[in-house]
Amino acid sequence: MKKAVLLALLLLPALGLVAWGGDDNSQGDNDNHRLPAILAFDTMYGVEGPLLGSANAIRGVVGDEAPWEIAHFIRGRLDTSGRLKIAVRGLVFADDPLSPPDFIGKNDEPTFRAVVSCLTESPQETIVVANVTTDPFPASLQGDSFIQQKLDLPNPCIAPIIFVIAGSEDKWFAVTGFEAEEGGEESAHHHR
Repeated sequence: MKKAVLLALLLLPALGLVAWGGDDNSQGDNDNHRLPAILAFDTMYGVEGPLLGSANAIRGVVGDEAPWEIAHFIRGRLDTSGRLKIAVRGLVFADDPLSPPDFIGKNDEPTFRAVVSCLTESPQETIVVANVTTDPFPASLQGDSFIQQKLDLPNPCIAPIIFVIAGSEDKWFAVTGFEAEEGGEESAHHHR
């Protein structure tokens, strides 16, 4: 009986590794979930109001001239290897007089890209902005896209901000952040 208990105690750590998904030496994209996340998010903020155009660019990234909204959701993760994944569902023109009337509730871009903006140290030991952009990824008329790319991030990458931008020009449609709905509650389906 004592041998059985001792054997069970010795096997528990190994069983824990199997339940966790194996060792850290395994390769492949599915194993990147084990790397520490620099930033993980379930919401973004669609460009609108004073963020439209170049007057209030964020870290050098200019907002689109027309307002955008997230009709469904955006979820993303950036890990310490530079692997960025963003699932975009319903990034479309907002119902606003500044939006093109024929495209309200739709997307007119065939591709989306993402920008990771970090603060980093320059060789002169000052803090500078470093923006890294993904390749273009297909985007549907409904504003759906999946962006996935390993980026060469600056070292260090401090206070990262992630943007979803047009595939054809460097203007952002959505940025990490959120706006609480009136009454202090955030709606699961309406992220501006």
